[in-house]
Amino acid sequence: MIIERFRADGKVALVTGGTRGIGLAIARALAEAGARVVVSARTDPGGSESLKADGHQVEYRQADLLEHGAAEALVAGVIRDHGRLDILVNNAGVADHGATEDFDDDRLDRLMGVNFDSVFRACRAAIRPMRAQGGGVMLNIGSISGHISNIPQKQAAYNASKAAVHMLSKSLASDLAEDNIRVNAIAPGYIITAMTEGGFANPEWAKVWTDMTPMRRAGTPEEVAALALFLCTDASSYMTGSVVTIDGGYTLR
Repeated sequence: MIIERFRADGKVALVTGGTRGIGLAIARALAEAGARVVVSARTDPGGSESLKADGHQVEYRQADLLEHGAAEALVAGVIRDHGRLDILVNNAGVADHGATEDFDDDRLDRLMGVNFDSVFRACRAAIRPMRAQGGGVMLNIGSISGHISNIPQKQAAYNASKAAVHMLSKSLASDLAEDNIRVNAIAPGYIITAMTEGGFANPEWAKVWTDMTPMRRAGTPEEVAALALFLCTDASSYMTGSVVTIDGGYTLR
């Protein structure tokens, strides 16, 4: 049955930034599909506990991915404790905007450190274990900002960080296909989360974003999670190297 290809029974998944927003929704989707899920974040406001309360196999691990070695230690710890890692979802990210001439090195280092460096390091750490076990799936969360230059906000550094995630995903997909390791990315548009609530609270920005979206609304974390489940399971077994846009049509205009 086709629906069975969306199952993840017996799989071990790691979702970074998995205690809120899009990451939490992806963790829930994977858990509902039968996976044992490890979520990581700097803090957990209760997301992992809500999943446990629903009877899912979920555990939380604290990790600050800005720290050198944190991504590698996180991946190694999951493999040590669970014996394998089948699905790696690199969702952790930060948003920052501002004119380039005012964007200092500390902000740049933080932005690139979380949005790109930690993704590269987690993928790197997962390659050998996934190869040894016969394959796996990596899913990196990018952004439409990796495709376009957003307006009205100025965010050259953020856009560049997400474009790097997209290109990393394509390059790894090419490199690792013969090892049965699939690598894809999702490019969400404007999704209602704690990270974007400040932007939506700005009437000027919210109007531009809505007016430029043919569907005339923002997306939800659950809508992104449904796509993520497809990309993390055998439902997408012949897909690798894709950057899939989910934006209500925003980038059509």
